[in-house]
Amino acid sequence: MMNTQVASREMFLTDLVNQCGKLGAANNESSAYGLQDLRDAATEYVLSSTFPTVKDEEWRFTDLSAVLQIPFHIPQSNQSKVKLADIIMPVKNRDDLPLRLVFVNGFYAPDLSTVESLVLPNLLLAEPSKRIDFYAGNLSNVPEKYQGRISDVLSKHRQQTEVFTALNTAGLADSAVVFVPANMSIDLPIHLLFLTAPGASPTMCQPHCLIIAEPGSSMTLVEDYATIGNVAAFTNAVTDVVVGENATVNHVRLQREGGEVVHIGKSAIEQSRNSRYTCHAISLGGKISRHNLEVFQRGEATETTLNGLSVAFGEQLADTHSLIDFNYPHGTSRQLHKCIIGNKARAVFNGKVFVRKAAQLTDAGQLSRNLLLSPRARVDTKPQLEIVADNVKCSHGATVSQLEDDELFYLQSRGLDLERSRYLLIDAFAAEILNQLPIAGVAKMLSTCMAIQA
Repeated sequence: MMNTQVASREMFLTDLVNQCGKLGAANNESSAYGLQDLRDAATEYVLSSTFPTVKDEEWRFTDLSAVLQIPFHIPQSNQSKVKLADIIMPVKNRDDLPLRLVFVNGFYAPDLSTVESLVLPNLLLAEPSKRIDFYAGNLSNVPEKYQGRISDVLSKHRQQTEVFTALNTAGLADSAVVFVPANMSIDLPIHLLFLTAPGASPTMCQPHCLIIAEPGSSMTLVEDYATIGNVAAFTNAVTDVVVGENATVNHVRLQREGGEVVHIGKSAIEQSRNSRYTCHAISLGGKISRHNLEVFQRGEATETTLNGLSVAFGEQLADTHSLIDFNYPHGTSRQLHKCIIGNKARAVFNGKVFVRKAAQLTDAGQLSRNLLLSPRARVDTKPQLEIVADNVKCSHGATVSQLEDDELFYLQSRGLDLERSRYLLIDAFAAEILNQLPIAGVAKMLSTCMAIQA
């Protein structure tokens, strides 16, 4: 039995790698970035790796064995007919999110995107000749003058340390790319929408994002994952964010896929000196979802803010693993992660803050707060501090609670029914995260989605 399970895990990865190889061979548009070498190295890593099990420390609360029973296929081209009218958008008003890149099953859909037609007239730069400096599009169409910089960032994937990230690289044929040159501020939020469309068999798509904010620049980004219909699918996403010296990136990550989707996402952030990075990671959908968020300090005096909200009902599993790695002095970080769990759902939070010896005068705070709405709901929370430096200010903590009967009674005594009272308390618990989102329409949409689930 054990040998059969091992063989199944190996065959699962081998089959997906073979499909990735066909996808890479069919795509020659991005040869300028040395993608084939990256894919070859990643393929070798995947074939020498094993599929994660609950016996692995990092996966002991997240059982992926059910995934092995589904024969996923990776689309080799974008043949899906998709209408954005089928998707609930984060905001109704187009003026709030006028810059949008759309990818369907991992492939760029220019006919659904609005960046190329709207970016130039709306930036309103003082010097028209500089309008072409900002780029939002796919990897194949990056201006030649930026290709060297992008190649440097992509080359970091040569050294793989995790099987799903390597699998994404093995099938890397295209990517969403946002490049903000030095000292440029993009005031309009950029919406990256990744859609999974149903196919003849369960679909696996592997979106990739590459975000580069050069020194002194600033931007707001909404990274959004959704599905069309309630179909079995597997999303394996990787996002690289490079925050240059004195740059600011405000990043919203929404995972709102269907109830039969397995979602595994990796966000790797590099912060240079005096940079500011804020991530609002919201997870609502998916049968099984996992987000690995890793922030690496590449210079002193960085500021990092991580806000997370996981909402799980039914039999959902929502897993968040985060890492903030301090390696320079005077860094600060604040992390607040909240979970709302109902029915028989389960949430996992494992947050690590690693303060190396060189990172003196680091100021880091981390808090996990969890709300259980039923007796069978479960959360496994583990905030961690590992400190080697001897002159730091660091704290962490975790709380687990439920709706208080006194609070429900108070609201009911004011004329509200039980269902409405419960929702108001749940919404108030989530508001501490949602109210910090940089786009009000996104917070309103998420609040509505939670009301439907609750």
